[in-house]
Amino acid sequence: MGPWDKRCVCGCLLLLTLSNCQNQDPPPQGNEMTSEPLTYLALGDSYTIGERVDSSLRWPVQLVKRLRDEGSSVDDPLIIARTGWTTDELDEGIDEVGPEAPFDLVTLLIGVNNQYRGRSLEEYRAQFRGLLERAVGYAGGHPERVVVLSIPDWGVTPFAEDREGRAIAGEIDAFNAANQAESVARGVSYVDVTGISREADPDRKLVASDGLHPSGEQYRRWVEVVLPVVREVLRSPGR
Repeated sequence: MGPWDKRCVCGCLLLLTLSNCQNQDPPPQGNEMTSEPLTYLALGDSYTIGERVDSSLRWPVQLVKRLRDEGSSVDDPLIIARTGWTTDELDEGIDEVGPEAPFDLVTLLIGVNNQYRGRSLEEYRAQFRGLLERAVGYAGGHPERVVVLSIPDWGVTPFAEDREGRAIAGEIDAFNAANQAESVARGVSYVDVTGISREADPDRKLVASDGLHPSGEQYRRWVEVVLPVVREVLRSPGR
């Protein structure tokens, strides 16, 4: 091969290299480098909708704010909850909304109205188990993305001053034993906020203006114990 042939080969290789570089996609920039925002479904009753507190003080909303402050991209929570709902009423409420799965995080807190209305523990356990299955389904079939919160104790509030607080506490504990056992059996995370709710006696700043529901400050304390669990949930595989 002569000098001219060598120059031709080198020139062709150079042109081929430049052509390949020009055809490569540019590196992603801006939003293209980030994943889609995390999605969150919160299921419950008055404690999830935040009866008698500003919407910004609802515990699911406070939770999302804390996650955002830590640098996570999270959509606003989709809250399916209403004051007074029992387990079967929450089930019907979910049907009415028809949320689109999957969600990266699903929380479930339900049962106080079952206890308040004198509904049976056996009925509660069965209906809670069904709701738990629905929660896992909305989490894309990943139980590790589901977090259950215990039922707070309303028996320590001013609303219950003329009632038997010990009896209420005993029933709340029984309902919580049931929902915790079902949660553990299904492999979902469980967070106890009942102890925090009982700090409302004597700390009345933990009670909302109606003398019954938690205040924004109590919800803030809930978030302090829920947040570490949720951090681990959002690190779980499958996202």
